[in-house]
Amino acid sequence: MLGPEPGRRVAAVIGDPVRHSRSPAVHNAAFAATGIDWVFTAFEVPAGKGAAALEAMRVLGLGGLSVTMPLKAEVAAAADTADAEVEVLAASNCIVPRGDGGLHAANTDTTGFVAALGADAGISPEGLRVALMGGGGAARAVAWGLAAAGAADVAVINRTSAKAEAAASIADAASRSGRPGRVGTMDDIAAADIVVNATSVGMGADTSMPCDPALLRTGQVAVDLVYEPLETAWLASLRRRGIEAHNGLSMLVYQAAAAFELWTGTEAPVEVMRRAAGR
Repeated sequence: MLGPEPGRRVAAVIGDPVRHSRSPAVHNAAFAATGIDWVFTAFEVPAGKGAAALEAMRVLGLGGLSVTMPLKAEVAAAADTADAEVEVLAASNCIVPRGDGGLHAANTDTTGFVAALGADAGISPEGLRVALMGGGGAARAVAWGLAAAGAADVAVINRTSAKAEAAASIADAASRSGRPGRVGTMDDIAAADIVVNATSVGMGADTSMPCDPALLRTGQVAVDLVYEPLETAWLASLRRRGIEAHNGLSMLVYQAAAAFELWTGTEAPVEVMRRAAGR
């Protein structure tokens, strides 16, 4: 039989490219473990078609959409309602159908990063200093999550000062305690408790590094949001120097778990999802 079985609900990830996404394996494992009669697939949707994808979601009655590059801003603008962080970030990675037929935009990357940090490193960012490299959508979501979780200082490091300022202002907007975000420099890396690479440097066959590993020291925790490959050149170098360093696979899992719960109202089987992701 072609397609899902009659009556089975469909959810999907949209973006370009998505052919090699791990999301279908992660979500289908979760549906199987919980006995929920859903199936998760991937639809390649090019830039400029995000709003059209949401209209298709309405017509087809899809149970949920995960959204990746380059559509996060487009779907945030096209949804009927949005969470506060989506409005500030102007980006959504999760679309949830409402009971009245409307579509709600959420961003589970924000909480996904903090949950992953707790799972991998056993720490919370509350009261800690963070050096955050990057100024794009991933960096802005992480800046929000860190500040909302109580980070004392979020120093955003980016070659483009305007992008660094934008991410720092997002940390300010999310802060519980007032202005943790600021534009930083490489000098902030040595003083940080947590160092995050939220750029695409090191992805795929790229062996370049977001910063010199010698800037870091033992006692710090490093996180590289890249998970293809699972060990980037930067992570490998840090680990050889005895620095605790984690990839971005747990963030993928925890943002997916949050989306699963928004769509289904069922607690996500996180360990099942972690195994399916390739941990």
